[in-house]
Amino acid sequence: MIKAILFDFDGVMLDSLDVKTQAFYDMYLPYGKKIAERVKKHHLEHGGVSRFEKFKLYHEQWLGIPTDESKIYELANEFSQRVFQGVISAPEVPGIREFLDFAVNKYHMWVITGTPTEEIRQIVKAKNWEKYFKACYGSPEKKSYWTAKIIQEENLKPKEVVFIGDALADYEAALNNNTHFILREHADNKLLFAEKNVSVIHDFTNINTVIQQMGAG
Repeated sequence: MIKAILFDFDGVMLDSLDVKTQAFYDMYLPYGKKIAERVKKHHLEHGGVSRFEKFKLYHEQWLGIPTDESKIYELANEFSQRVFQGVISAPEVPGIREFLDFAVNKYHMWVITGTPTEEIRQIVKAKNWEKYFKACYGSPEKKSYWTAKIIQEENLKPKEVVFIGDALADYEAALNNNTHFILREHADNKLLFAEKNVSVIHDFTNINTVIQQMGAG
């Protein structure tokens, strides 16, 4: 019986991936179109990885620009300012609100995302979704860390938990903690998961059926 659901956010609950992809592209365009395109490609292939890790990679290894912690946070804050309102305004994945209304009385739920913890809490509050979740967690800690922490603190068995995500980082968090995984498939991740045997949804209109097929009741 599933007791807990862990949600990634961008690309799972909101169709907000394009907002962040464009922000990365725009931030690196001053260094040339070639680097901006490379950043865009990497970002799309590594969804769910924190922006802190990405900025360190892009600046230090790709551009050869030394950075320290303060510079990484400066870049991350600029990124937040660019995307915050766009994420809030992004279209909801069909069926998500109806599912949350149903699931809040059946499951314990959390948000686990690559977005910084304080930022995702502000976004969820702006969406008036706080009532659905026990907590919202993000970077700089990784998704596997938060998944393990929730399982331990809530005294859950791994197979009582399902992670709904759209990125390899979500899949790996589920795999590392032996939980169920449901992929929200879309154009940007279809090839990444082409050879993985995972349960798939395209929106939340049939999510209950997918959970039932897992033997989750």
